[in-house]
Amino acid sequence: MLLSQFQTVGHDLFTRGLVSSHSGNLSIRLRDHLIITRRSCSLSCLQEPDLIETGICKNDRCTPLASIELAVHRAIYQETPALAIVHAHPPHAVALSLVETEIVPNDAEGLAMIGRVPILGWHMEVRLGGLADIIAQALKQHRIVMVHGHGSFAIGQLLEEAYSCTTMLEESCRVICLLKSLQVGPDKE
Repeated sequence: MLLSQFQTVGHDLFTRGLVSSHSGNLSIRLRDHLIITRRSCSLSCLQEPDLIETGICKNDRCTPLASIELAVHRAIYQETPALAIVHAHPPHAVALSLVETEIVPNDAEGLAMIGRVPILGWHMEVRLGGLADIIAQALKQHRIVMVHGHGSFAIGQLLEEAYSCTTMLEESCRVICLLKSLQVGPDKE
């Protein structure tokens, strides 16, 4: 049952183009442990060995196999009541993260579901597994955040909830990008 939840969300993220062949990661909290996708696995076709159980606060023999974003997932679980995390690379959201400091959905559904989405990491070195504390702190007040030029981190009580926030962010960003492309400038009148 647990594997099938990871498989459904991972496959859907891939088919929607929200992760590439070996990017993104998923996790759930189990008391003082978490189950996270394996380092460099393909979310499109997850199998049992791709799910790594390790401690939220301490390393164990499985820790080296966990996603490179493990530090971020741990910080989020330590600082928030989240039970699930989806980290993805939604292309329209990533594009907007390179030119905006926050994403504000234009559509009522997006605004109601995800609200204003902060873009973290401006004027900072953004590296994989980095900004863990900043991301965790921001997720105390938001359901989803973007990391400048990198990707999104969404939380929920279920993987499906975090996935839903991720797809809503990308849909809202598509609308924003379409509206920007339709705007007529002074030289186009």
